[in-house]
Amino acid sequence: MKTITLIEKEQISQLNFGKKEVLNIPEDRKKRLADLYRSQTLGNLLQTKVKIIFETADEQVYQVNTTVWAVGSDFISLKGGVYIPINAILEVN
Repeated sequence: MKTITLIEKEQISQLNFGKKEVLNIPEDRKKRLADLYRSQTLGNLLQTKVKIIFETADEQVYQVNTTVWAVGSDFISLKGGVYIPINAILEVN
């Protein structure tokens, strides 16, 4: 398992993301999308933060605790105009 580095959401825009899909199993990708939509609902209705673990282009793994504002087809949007590509997200709790 790789070391997970805690990061503030304001620092995410300084990171570089690759086009590689980090989850190889289709069921894991379905679960990730369901978890993202659940986190969007929690964020919009209750302003609840979730833990998002993601991987950058250089294969560093980061964790951010934040509110998900919107889930698109390729990216999620966080408060302050910060975006994370969905294909880079390993886990949502």
